[in-house]
Amino acid sequence: MSGPRDRGADDSLLCALAPGSAPALVTAVTAAGCGRVVAPDEAEALVWTDPADADGLRTLLADAPGVRWVQLPFAGVDAFASVLGDGRIWTSAKGAYAEPVAEHALALGLAGLRQLAARARASSWGDAAGRRLMGQRVTILGGGSITRALLALMAPFEVEATVVRRHVAPLDGAQRVVGSDQLHQVLPGAALVVAALALTPETTGIIDATALDHMDGHAWLVNVARGAHVVTDDLVAALQHGTIGGAALDVTHPEPLPDGHPLWQRDDCLITPHVANTWEMAEPLLAERIRVNVERYRRGEPLLGLVDPVLGY
Repeated sequence: MSGPRDRGADDSLLCALAPGSAPALVTAVTAAGCGRVVAPDEAEALVWTDPADADGLRTLLADAPGVRWVQLPFAGVDAFASVLGDGRIWTSAKGAYAEPVAEHALALGLAGLRQLAARARASSWGDAAGRRLMGQRVTILGGGSITRALLALMAPFEVEATVVRRHVAPLDGAQRVVGSDQLHQVLPGAALVVAALALTPETTGIIDATALDHMDGHAWLVNVARGAHVVTDDLVAALQHGTIGGAALDVTHPEPLPDGHPLWQRDDCLITPHVANTWEMAEPLLAERIRVNVERYRRGEPLLGLVDPVLGY
């Protein structure tokens, strides 16, 4: 299907929300011009609200051939790789949540450099330790909206930022942008290495023993992307051997990280339970993305967050 058809101002769009809903999302679709929220088998546009249930979505779409456009709820679409590319238009919320995720990445990086994980667990005064972010080198994997937001947040710290991305092109706030084939060359010297990229077959396990060996002994790894970007056993070994300074993870592999896992016990590892973008933060941002995209779809304009089924993001 080529794209949204051009609609007149009075030509309402039939939208469905599944498998669940929320008042803010219903308000978003109706305010943007959906005449009413209908059952999926009556709809042309579907807002899918479960971030992981690909099988449920596949089953629903099999019974809803009239759905031409599917809006997914979160930025990452790796869970839906087996469903994409069926001739429909697919959009994700990529870009909508960039600022809260970037805030969390910065918080994790600062906490790591300042050794707040160890301080939070301490029961005695301890030795003085910690590093500044100001003026340090930072390497960021991924060149999307989270990286752009993070570069803006880091600007007051006057960091020397290098971005590793699939398509090499300048980014505001980055001193260098390089291709993924140069990853290992830009890891040495970085105080922070931040993973903020989409999960694809090419990026799965991109932070492995070799990458960790190229990082400095004081460097902290920050992951706000997907747990599978990091080879967990390799990370455990790197921390045990002092290869890197520490790891601050909002995502893990497996997720959730099992009770008793070695990473839970380490003062050089800070873990948050995938909360860089909580539902309380996400709901108004997703509602606004839905509202804008419904309006664009009705007018036949390009949609925000278009997913490339081949690239997987």
